[in-house]
Amino acid sequence: MSTAVTKQTDRLEIAGRVFTSRLIIGTGKYRSHEEMKAAHRASGAEMVTVAVRRVPLDRSSESFLDHLDPSLVILPNTAGCYTAEDAVRTARLAREALNTDLVKLEVIGDQTTLFPDNEQTLEAARALVREGFTVLPYFTDDLIMAKKLLDVGCAAVMPLAAPIGSGLGVQNPANLAIMREQLSDATIIVDAGVGTASDAAIAMELGADAVLMNTAIAEARDPARMATAMRLAVEAGRHAYLAGRMPKRLYASASSPLQGVIK
Repeated sequence: MSTAVTKQTDRLEIAGRVFTSRLIIGTGKYRSHEEMKAAHRASGAEMVTVAVRRVPLDRSSESFLDHLDPSLVILPNTAGCYTAEDAVRTARLAREALNTDLVKLEVIGDQTTLFPDNEQTLEAARALVREGFTVLPYFTDDLIMAKKLLDVGCAAVMPLAAPIGSGLGVQNPANLAIMREQLSDATIIVDAGVGTASDAAIAMELGADAVLMNTAIAEARDPARMATAMRLAVEAGRHAYLAGRMPKRLYASASSPLQGVIK
């Protein structure tokens, strides 16, 4: 399939919403609103995540919400919540203020590592799905938890690559590869820990449907240029996954065939 045809037909779908970009970006940590807007434009992303508890949803004061491209789909997140009850309450607030049923569900279990509390996440996911939310849960890269989250009705699963904001890249590629193999029909979005373009490409080569990132772009010396790099890396990784990589071999294999070689 040609590159042009692939771009037209290979689209990301989340609960009936269709996106041409497989890169989802954030809004925090930018040094200025102008820097954020330039990075967003360069990324080509069509969805942006917003921390509900860190922004005045009533628009009582200026915030990055006033500087978002109106064409972007807003994905509210429950960052900063430590219990299922708190996360559900925050999601309800976001739905009321932003008029969306989308929610990136985060229930943190540890203040130092910001690792998710999988049990509380599952409890919150169950409640939010019952209330009609389109739930995208952030959780550890655990196949069994992924299955449980999908079983309760989550629209996608968002396993971490590494701790939030660490920039360490994919730490457990085998876990993500197994998740892709075992959950062939699920939408898998790698979230947290990406540091540079090669990290994003690796996540996509492992079969992720998309990558969500914020710090890697916002804290780069040139966020717009890094956003461009991430856009290209996600595209390249997706093409590589669809193409099917060559098998790894222990020994060399001649690039040129031996048949017809002059002796």
